Amino acid sequence: MYAITGITGKVGGALAHELLASGGSVRAVVRDTTRAAVWAERGCEIATAFMEDPSSLAAAFAGAEGVFILLPPQFDPEPGFPEARKVIEAVSAALLKARPERAVYLSTIGAQANEPNLLTQHTLMEQALREMPMPVTFLRPGWFMENAAWDVASARDDGVVASYLHPLDKLVPMVATADVGRVAAELLGQTWRGVRVVELEGPRRVSPNDLALAFARVLGRDVRADVVDRQTWEALFREQGMKHPLPRMRMLDGFNEGWIDFESHPNEILRGHVGLDTVLSELVSRAV
Repeated sequence: MYAITGITGKVGGALAHELLASGGSVRAVVRDTTRAAVWAERGCEIATAFMEDPSSLAAAFAGAEGVFILLPPQFDPEPGFPEARKVIEAVSAALLKARPERAVYLSTIGAQANEPNLLTQHTLMEQALREMPMPVTFLRPGWFMENAAWDVASARDDGVVASYLHPLDKLVPMVATADVGRVAAELLGQTWRGVRVVELEGPRRVSPNDLALAFARVLGRDVRADVVDRQTWEALFREQGMKHPLPRMRMLDGFNEGWIDFESHPNEILRGHVGLDTVLSELVSRAV
């Protein structure tokens, strides 16, 4: 049996679908059972737990062959990442008590970076999970193609994709969440010793210009990418409701400056199968 956190999200859902399709037994670890009703209908066992509560997590992880761990997204963290640290402490305590056979953690590209940024939350989780007694895999995917959901309206209505990534021809490792879920399912079914890092990107790297061209193909209209001036970021993010925009700004700096990247040799990085046009077509169809 595999215990899956984050099953109501894109990656967790894709992972659970893969496991069920291969005949695996899945326990959906959720805080709200109503949101997991669809997974109960598909044959999943449902366990109620809170990511900040080690007791409920330990009960949800108990007896699991493998556990998939997803840190709840926190895009506007307080200084020092107290929200993530609370979850990290709870997950660590739960794993020590439940002792599943193995664990896969959904980390991120650049988790090894020393510069503080929004992804540092994953760095902290990796540091804690390295101390666990069971085998652990850190799955580090690239930039999610599905982040382009934020650009659908402007690309469709105005023919513009506002890009915080620059220069516009700089290639960025991107990957579809369907590929992340598929690979996570494969990893959970494997056996290994100690801690390992698996890095994953899509079939080919994508520049902001490539993203605009892909939108143009899908939408059937001209679309261009425009750089968002770095000097305007803080004001823009605060207008959007952020209280602590610096970690997000530094994450974007990391991609643009190159210190957020994969650390493996290119030949060791796994490649997904789902292309950008496929993902954008799905995003556009949902937005209609």
